[in-house]
Amino acid sequence: MKQIDECKEILADPYAYAVRFKAESRRKMVGTFCSYAPEEIIAAAGAHPFRLFGTGEKIRLAEAHLQSYCCSLVRGALEDALVGRLAFLDGVVFPHTCDSIQRLSDIWRLNVRHCFHIDLILPVKLDTPGARQYFVDVLNRFRGELGEKLGAAITDDDLRGAIVLYNRIRGALTRIYDLKSDRPEIMKGSDLYALTRAAMIMDRTRVASLLEEVASELERNGAAGAAAGPEKEERPVSGVPKKRVILSGGVCNYPDITTIVEETGGAVVGDDLCTGARYFSGLIDENADPLTAIAGRYLERVVCPAKHRGLTDRADHLIRLARDKKAQGVIFFLLKFCDPHAFDVPYLKEALDRAGILSMVIEVEDRLPAGGQLRTRFEAFLEMI
Repeated sequence: MKQIDECKEILADPYAYAVRFKAESRRKMVGTFCSYAPEEIIAAAGAHPFRLFGTGEKIRLAEAHLQSYCCSLVRGALEDALVGRLAFLDGVVFPHTCDSIQRLSDIWRLNVRHCFHIDLILPVKLDTPGARQYFVDVLNRFRGELGEKLGAAITDDDLRGAIVLYNRIRGALTRIYDLKSDRPEIMKGSDLYALTRAAMIMDRTRVASLLEEVASELERNGAAGAAAGPEKEERPVSGVPKKRVILSGGVCNYPDITTIVEETGGAVVGDDLCTGARYFSGLIDENADPLTAIAGRYLERVVCPAKHRGLTDRADHLIRLARDKKAQGVIFFLLKFCDPHAFDVPYLKEALDRAGILSMVIEVEDRLPAGGQLRTRFEAFLEMI
């Protein structure tokens, strides 16, 4: 698809795209690290939200500021800033989630002087009586502070327009994910990765249209494939249907993961990743007060380990997701030294075991292990299913 090719071309050098888009659109660029950054408010201010994923380059300067046991996302993003690769940014928003991001916020403020810096201290417990009002108050303060930094008045009408735009993006991604789950052969996992990540980087108006085009084309292809019968489904050489698995974890910056899963006889039919479904899950009420509606989505969507809503909320969601997607296994994909996700794995695995769902853990740092090693591990896991 030409739309997927467009996304992959941008992802080959996202910083070059950001510089080019900034020059063409004359819009301010605001970096974000987390799916809890309220992009609707940034967009309503006339700025462009740009998700930071860290660097693939060797980390040198950041080592003077961060311990080696900080995750590669944090060290890589600071390295890019210190080297100057993020000079196109006008500001950065730091939602207070994990300890490493909170400490990165302090280091960034002291050492990266070319762009403004805003902390967003969101509630940790989302199911308390005061969480909703506190969340709205934080967003309202952020609205004022961001508007001041950007020299923009962020009106309710601006917010409503941004909410409609982001609902289009989330709705289209949900359609694509559902189609991929129903018929895994309809699209490569690496292509789905490209679409999802591009939605965090590209011009949001363009990406909304692009995703809707892809969803409509896949729906047409899916209808044609269903009419052709199950014998048309993609199968490995052995002729055995592919094993359906879910990915779970935090930041996934490696499209090769899904490619290797597919080549070893599996199909990724859903995920619980902060750079995947957690980024776009849940629509915002377009008829309610804008800030209240934005807060409502964050309070009600699937939580990450940095937020809490009941003792078993994440496990319940993962089991429900696996059953809804008819998945036979879960692969936990963790960045090394990501303590919040690592702390959750034992209890999540125990819950999955009780539900009769197999699971395995893959831990990576700034790059994937050797392909042969991963392939062997995935093959062994899939044989167990």
